[in-house]
Amino acid sequence: MPHAPEPDEDDLAPIAPPQPVFHAEQALLGALLFDPRRLDDVRGIAADSFSTAAHTALYTAITTLPRPDPAEHAKNTTWLDRVLATSREQARGLTASYLHTLIHLCPRPGHAPAYARMVEAEHARRRLHTAADRLVHTVHDVSLPHPVQTVLAEADALAAVVDDIANRFPPRAGVRPRTAAPPRGAVPGHTEGVEEEQILLATATAHPSDIEAVRWLLPEDLTLPLHTGLWQCITALARRHEPVDPVTVLWEAQQRGLLDDGSEPSEVLRLLAEPAGSVEHWAERVLQRSLLATAEHTGRCIAAYAGDPAASPFQLVVGARRALADIATVRTRWQHATTPAPPQRRRPASTTRAGPPTTTPAQATRGTWSTR
Repeated sequence: MPHAPEPDEDDLAPIAPPQPVFHAEQALLGALLFDPRRLDDVRGIAADSFSTAAHTALYTAITTLPRPDPAEHAKNTTWLDRVLATSREQARGLTASYLHTLIHLCPRPGHAPAYARMVEAEHARRRLHTAADRLVHTVHDVSLPHPVQTVLAEADALAAVVDDIANRFPPRAGVRPRTAAPPRGAVPGHTEGVEEEQILLATATAHPSDIEAVRWLLPEDLTLPLHTGLWQCITALARRHEPVDPVTVLWEAQQRGLLDDGSEPSEVLRLLAEPAGSVEHWAERVLQRSLLATAEHTGRCIAAYAGDPAASPFQLVVGARRALADIATVRTRWQHATTPAPPQRRRPASTTRAGPPTTTPAQATRGTWSTR
């Protein structure tokens, strides 16, 4: 009779093998437990730099308890017992045997600074990944009352993490990110955004004189290739001071090859014939969606870089800063679009300064001499 599996036997997921940083953490903790004086050589890490709660608790105990006398520490386990007792307040599963295992697993206690550098590098990767994920999550949070301001605040927080990592691991010349950037994804309200782009195109066609006021909007801010091309057609006609209407835009689109993808001329004419509102309003809406899409893509790019275990901290910094530069570019245009123009100052009317007379009254002079 074949063996019948227990109810949960097939549902047990295999335990993933520990990552290299786990072994680096064990080696570092073993070095510090064997010789607490090595703590003076460890820089750049804190308790939250470790990947497990047990290791975090151990490092906290090691760094907070008074150090033992080296001679006494070599003869007994009193200090190790104190470390264990303190650690178990945060990680109850720790045992004395695990502490001795850590000491045994450390190849060379003198290499503690190198182990600490490995732990610090992996912690930097986790911090970067967390901040990037938070940015992406914020973009997709449709409940935010002010999405642009909130997303830009998260982008600033991500940039601060990158700057901190750069201070710890200064970029090297010639270093490039090794991880390919992911393709752009759809942001919340994609369908609504397409409709707003169509209204923008129709309104700009009906009011081409208003295009000059939205020079901060670029063709790549529009999501669909056809919309991008039509915006280029409309702005080109307006810049050349040529007639702008649905028919002239359609002709310009044909000259630029926009209809080669199978777009129907009648569909283009219908799209351009339904204006509403103002060009500036719809252009600002399109730019807002472009900023959010750029932030979302930046977050996913940085998360992809941080998710590559072979990427060095130097490569992470270079790749993250390049991705963040895209947000900065759109952010500058957004600020230009949404900041009211300062009122023009009126020049004060010029006043004539009073001065001495340019000539001497002749009659008065002669009269004075005649009386003498």
